[in-house]
Amino acid sequence: MELLLRRTNKLTEGLLYMSGLLFCDTLEDKWRDLTKEKKVPGETCIPAGRYRVIMDYSNRFKRVMPHILDVPNFKGVRIHAGNTRADTEGCILLGSYGQEGMVIESKVTTDRFNALITDVLDNGEDIWITVDEKWIN
Repeated sequence: MELLLRRTNKLTEGLLYMSGLLFCDTLEDKWRDLTKEKKVPGETCIPAGRYRVIMDYSNRFKRVMPHILDVPNFKGVRIHAGNTRADTEGCILLGSYGQEGMVIESKVTTDRFNALITDVLDNGEDIWITVDEKWIN
């Protein structure tokens, strides 16, 4: 399965597509041009690229959840529920936009996402996410 995260601005809000279909809104930490400035730990979104996604146990969250692998200069990048950038440290939050810098219905959206990708993985298919920085204001 192919996931696509299209960022809509540098704050960083975006749209998540599953197999070409819009699934939900996303929220991440601030975008930084890592070729020109340093990553600020816990305050920087992951760089554009294509990454494998698995489901595994998170020691931090104490449950099985999506894990984005091999992100340069990042460890433990997850896709999870949350409402504001204060709820993410480089991870991707799922939900519906409530207002600028906030997603709502995050737990319901994330639970639905987790069920869908678990089914895909259980069927032996790999999951990849492409993070695109072609801003789509």
